[in-house]
Amino acid sequence: MADFIKQNAGRFFANNKKGENAELLADLNSEYRDRRKDAVKRVIANMTVGKDVSSLFPQVVKNMQTEDLEMKKLVYLYLMNYAKSNPDLVILAVNTFVKDTDHVNPLIRALAIRTMGCIRVDKILDHICEPLRKCLQDDNPYVRKTAAIGVAKLWDLDQERALENGFVTILQELVSDSNPMVVANAVTALAEMQESSVSKDIFVVNVAIMNKMLAALNECTEWGQIAILTSLADYRPLDSKEAENVCERVVPRLQHANGSVVLSAIRVIMIFMRYIRSEDFIKGLIKKMSPPLVTLLASAPEVQYVSLRNINLILQKRPDILQNDVRVFFCKYNDPPYVKREKLEIMIKLCNDKNIEQILSELKEYASEVDVDFVRKAVRAIGRCAIMIDEASERCVNVLLDLINTKVNYVVQEAIIVIKDIFRKYPKRYEAIIPTLCQNLDSLDEPEAKGSLIWIIGEYAERIENADELIENFLETFLEENSQVQLQLLTATVKLFLKKPAQSQEIVHRVLQTATNEIDNPDTRDRAYVYWRLLSTDPQAAKAVVLSDKPPISVETRTISPALMDELINNISTLASVYHKPPKAFMGNRAFSADAVKKAAAADARDEEQIIGDAVLDASGAPAPKNAMADLLDLDFGSSEPAYTSPPVSSSKPANNNGPNYSADLFDMSSDMSGSSSNVFGGMGGMGGMGGMGGMGGMQQQQTQHQQQAPTPVRNDPFGDLGGLGGFGQPPQQQQPTQPTQSSAENDLLGLF
Repeated sequence: MADFIKQNAGRFFANNKKGENAELLADLNSEYRDRRKDAVKRVIANMTVGKDVSSLFPQVVKNMQTEDLEMKKLVYLYLMNYAKSNPDLVILAVNTFVKDTDHVNPLIRALAIRTMGCIRVDKILDHICEPLRKCLQDDNPYVRKTAAIGVAKLWDLDQERALENGFVTILQELVSDSNPMVVANAVTALAEMQESSVSKDIFVVNVAIMNKMLAALNECTEWGQIAILTSLADYRPLDSKEAENVCERVVPRLQHANGSVVLSAIRVIMIFMRYIRSEDFIKGLIKKMSPPLVTLLASAPEVQYVSLRNINLILQKRPDILQNDVRVFFCKYNDPPYVKREKLEIMIKLCNDKNIEQILSELKEYASEVDVDFVRKAVRAIGRCAIMIDEASERCVNVLLDLINTKVNYVVQEAIIVIKDIFRKYPKRYEAIIPTLCQNLDSLDEPEAKGSLIWIIGEYAERIENADELIENFLETFLEENSQVQLQLLTATVKLFLKKPAQSQEIVHRVLQTATNEIDNPDTRDRAYVYWRLLSTDPQAAKAVVLSDKPPISVETRTISPALMDELINNISTLASVYHKPPKAFMGNRAFSADAVKKAAAADARDEEQIIGDAVLDASGAPAPKNAMADLLDLDFGSSEPAYTSPPVSSSKPANNNGPNYSADLFDMSSDMSGSSSNVFGGMGGMGGMGGMGGMGGMQQQQTQHQQQAPTPVRNDPFGDLGGLGGFGQPPQQQQPTQPTQSSAENDLLGLF
């Protein structure tokens, strides 16, 4: 046995397998046609799954010369895929291509010219012109329509060659062809060439071309109809009669089963409606456009979304469309979130006094769903309906109160945000619901909801008995709150003081001091300074500013400007109508080609070198830019004038160098009404070097009024004398500017810290 194994070991363990490509190579060279065809099929299968079979290129090319149409298609498919990797070997197939363009079978003629156009190799361009010219003038329309697309492919590779050989002229003549399919392909090719043309005169639609395209419209395939309708949208009618005629011939396309054809037809009608003067004709078109738009909503969710975005656009241009079809936009339980959001927007746009009841009942149902984001949008939609329709505002408020009573945290907070907007739209109309809102104070944890309730409390402080207590509750966490809440607390506290000075003197004192001393946010701190100075200078002016009537808010159903609207209407059924942005906003005017990217990178490199060069120049001795910090308050960054120093502040009282004197609380109106005017914050003038804010940031005080040091007579002002707020008894006298003698550090931005 051992001897037998030893003698036959080579035969048993030798690797005789040469690989799959070797087997395919042998079969491609077989003398049997069936084996060669089967081998070509296996080559295409391997190519499809990503295996590299480019080494078989010469053997596959040899099988081109066959009368078997199926095998010829497979070989042509292989050639299109591997032509770029074997450009030298493609020349071997040219003779077969030219021969096939003279074949008796029109399918083979069309297949040959299509494949030659798809092989994007420069060497084949020298051999494609004559076969292409013959196919463009072929007797069979199938060959002509295939050759029409071939011209566009040649144009993409070499525009000069296409013009020199007269292919553009022949293609323009094909628009007048008797076969609708040839017309459609000619229009498609010309439109594609027009986009990349420099002169933009390749395809200009005139009356004759328009009539020929309309004649071919009804008999084209759906893609041909889309191409013709897209080209028709670029035509501008000569008068109203011509526009009406075009619309009448396009209207039957609204009944097409393909949604893209329907939207393309709507695009043409919407554009041509601008030129129609007859209102009755326009109303008839609008009535005919509604059913196709509704039918589009029965499609798949992705198609629904595209349709809804286009409907949203159309409604902003023509609000009277779909007025009686609001129910089709009610959300279904299985609609994707993106479809629900679009339907919600359209429901609001269609809302009127006739359908408000059913819309409100529907929105109330949405507020009980599990999708928190959608629930919030539904609650906000109720508020938008209240603002849009005056007669329905009370009904909307009642619905919001019902939602607040559900005690669902995010519903309550969203409802309070919405009610704040309703109060701004209808001031002093629904004040009776304020106690209900205040009962939910402890459940608020979102900044926007807190800010909304604080605004309501400050706006209606005179009607809320415990307004000061409610504000106090929020002030306990003032330093930890979001800046939005802090700003609202500042404003609400000042409003409370102006409306109830006796009850809120200590609150406003503490809030302004905390905001100016302990808050790092510049917006909050600056607003506190503004309120402080406003109250100290003129309380009546503070009342006029802080308690002024707010302009009523409104809901704009048109969220797109008229100019942009016209451009988007011109691009209905494209990505522009889905994004609601012009094509140049996301297409970049074809700026993302490889050449354009390289040019952009080179430009960025040059800019970077320029910036570095400028920085080196500055470091090598160029004059440094002026420190703009000292001039910030003068808003004169390039001025050569010297910065001002802080003027001294005169006061009728001795300076208090020991900080604020809180015992002299001049918010206590009852104690000093019969005496002289009081200093509201005592010695607050020494806080942070404010100097009554007169010397803030080196800013020159421009005040000329002088106060007498005689005792102030008795006043009946309920606010007392707030002239001392900020720590100055008398306004500072105007000082002449002096040349700076100290470093810029002493002219710091606010000079307060």
